[in-house]
Amino acid sequence: MIRISPAAVRVRVTFNNEVVADSRDAMRLDEGDYPPVYYLPRKDVKMERLIRTSHTTHCPHKGDATYYSLANGRTARNAVWSYEQPLEPVNAIKDYVAFYPDKVDSIDCV
Repeated sequence: MIRISPAAVRVRVTFNNEVVADSRDAMRLDEGDYPPVYYLPRKDVKMERLIRTSHTTHCPHKGDATYYSLANGRTARNAVWSYEQPLEPVNAIKDYVAFYPDKVDSIDCV
């Protein structure tokens, strides 16, 4: 079961000593036993640091994900993903992106 709700915290993502995303409007996605994933609106992300890749994946519950590498003097390949046309039950994450915690310096929730 997937549950999406407002994160109710400020979410800040740091990569290579730069804040690449900072949002008070993030969404928290909880899915089964997985750790929560924070989806940040594109307006709060330095999209100029993201480079779209050809990598895609499919989730039967969310739809097709597109991926981006993160670059700012260092590159983290496929570090960011987005469901640009999510399935209806998770439409709340459309126009949002999420970051792999192990590919960025930190994802802080305060």
